[in-house]
Formats: sequence, C-alpha cells, structure tokens
Amino acid sequence: MSAGVEVRVEGLSKSFGRSNIWSDVSLTLPPGEVSVLLGPSGTGKSVFLKSLIGLLKPEKGSIFIHDTDLVRCNESRLYEIRKLFGVLFQDGALFGSMNLYDNIAFPLREHTKKGEKEIKDIVMEKIDMVGLTGDEGKLPGEISGGMRKRAGLARALVLDPEIILFDEPDSGLDPVRTAYLNQLIIDLNAQTDSTFLIVTHDINTAQTVPDNIGLLYRKHLAMFGPREVLLTSEEPVVAQFLNGRRQGPIGMSEEKDSEQAEREMAEMSGELAGLPPLKPQIEVSPGVPERKAVGRRESRVREMMHELPENAQAAIRESLKRNGNGAHQRDDGPATEQFDRQR
Repeated sequence: MSAGVEVRVEGLSKSFGRSNIWSDVSLTLPPGEVSVLLGPSGTGKSVFLKSLIGLLKPEKGSIFIHDTDLVRCNESRLYEIRKLFGVLFQDGALFGSMNLYDNIAFPLREHTKKGEKEIKDIVMEKIDMVGLTGDEGKLPGEISGGMRKRAGLARALVLDPEIILFDEPDSGLDPVRTAYLNQLIIDLNAQTDSTFLIVTHDINTAQTVPDNIGLLYRKHLAMFGPREVLLTSEEPVVAQFLNGRRQGPIGMSEEKDSEQAEREMAEMSGELAGLPPLKPQIEVSPGVPERKAVGRRESRVREMMHELPENAQAAIRESLKRNGNGAHQRDDGPATEQFDRQR
C-alpha cells in the first residue's frame, strides 16, 4: 500500500448557476491522517467531495495533489490523478447484478492489465480486510446495508489508493453498525496509511474517529484543524451542532435568519455554552499494527500548539499524556472477529 499524500485546497468556490454552494474554502489534509468534514444537511459536503476528485469543476481556487492542480490540469493528467482516489459512496454504489467478488474486482479489470489469478489474490485480501470472507458469492440485494458498505469499501481499496473519501458512511446504519464501521475505518487507516476524508453529520463519528475536523457552515468553511480545536470550541454553532440542540444559529433550512438566531441565543442566556465531554479517539483493534499517522500528527500538533486556543491546548496535552502512558499498547487478537459477529 502507498503512504498517504497531502491534499491542499486553496480558495475553492463552487456555484450551480446563481446559487452559491460555498466560497473560499481552504484546507490541507495531512498525509495519512483521518479528517472529517462536518456540517448541517444541505451545506454542500458531498459537492466538496465530488470537486476533490474532479467530477465537478469549481469556479475559483486550486486543489493540489503531488504538485498538480486538479482544477487546471488536462484530462489525461486528471485521469491519472483520479486513480490515486478510492471512494465509498453513501449506498456502496454496487452493481446489483454482480456478486460481491465481481463488484470488488471491477476496478482492477477496468483500469489494470492484471491477470485473473493476481486479481483474485487482491480481491480476497481486501474482502478479508473488511471482514466479508465467505460472502463474496452473494449479490448486493442478499446482504445487509452494513455489509454493502463494507463491500463498497473493499472495492474502494483494490487499487491501493493514496486518498480514500467516505461520503456519509454512516447513512442508513443503526448506531451499533456505525460504531463497528468507525472501528473498521481506523483499522484500515492503520493498515493502509492512506489519507482519509470522511463527510458526515454523525456527531459520534466526528467525536471519536478523526485526527482533524472541519465544519462547513453558511457557505464557507467555518474551521478546520486538529480535532481538539472544534471539539472544545465555544462557538455557538459548534455547541449547537455537537449537542444536537434546536436553539442556535442552525435551523431546518441549514441556517436561521440572524434576528431569530440572536433572539433565541439571548433567551438561552448562557445555556448554549458548554460542550459534551471530549471523547477519546478510537484506537486500532487488537492485532492491527499501530497507525503511523499518530506519531506524525503528534509532531505536527506540538509544533502548532502555541497557535491554538487555550481549550484545545489543554485537551491536546491531556491526550498526549494519556497516550504517553501506554494507551496504544494492545494485545494481539483477530481484528474483524467482533465485526463479523455483528453482521
């Protein structure tokens, strides 16, 4: 597997006709780390993913991968860069008439000249990684939604992508299966060292999975940085979102008019303050190698610590202290055993 690659987004803006989706989005996905893009429904999170892989063309800005600007490169170069991506779509996007094996083998048959024996070795390795061994002969209609997601994930992995995008992986799953999928995502990050970006509005996923979090809100990127920055932020929109409260700036149609929001905030008189306690980040399953991203992120965050808000600094110091006390020492054991039992 290739190590992850940095993705640098600068000043990206996207509109459909006269309708602006978001403007001036800038962020850097650190190589090999897991990042989450959060936001209320209808904020253009999926549009952002489609822009990253060149399916949609932004009006302004740049997306740099390996020093290539995807917004301005020619079609043949874009085709090559796209091969660096694996994508898990919301519904798994499997072909209903093909069994899981053929679904997962499809990108290899389509984009490589590998023989069937080599394809079989790769497909069975990925099927094992996502805990679907023994199910490869089944059709998508014969399995659960959670299993379809994992089959879609295996297919996203077959070309050994450097960047893996997850479009609302938790949609349609109950909380238990979402928790198992989140564990699988962390385990796969350890095994691949690829750069992960997860688009979601699931609060538990945002609190427990990523190294970094961004928040899309009111047509711009409100923040992006180490997970502790957003999870300890006292911004009202963050507090409302993380606590799932009705009162606050976010309304049914993404945002309320400013007068209504201000009135509600005044009525709450300080009740919006306060965030849920910071949950620890999910660690790898027993028997899975350590995530290389953990050490790289620790060095990166230490360097930028002085630039971060006090709350975030305190949370980072606490997590570094916890990790320093052997939090990552795990016993060996089968990584997907529990996951298989949960199907």
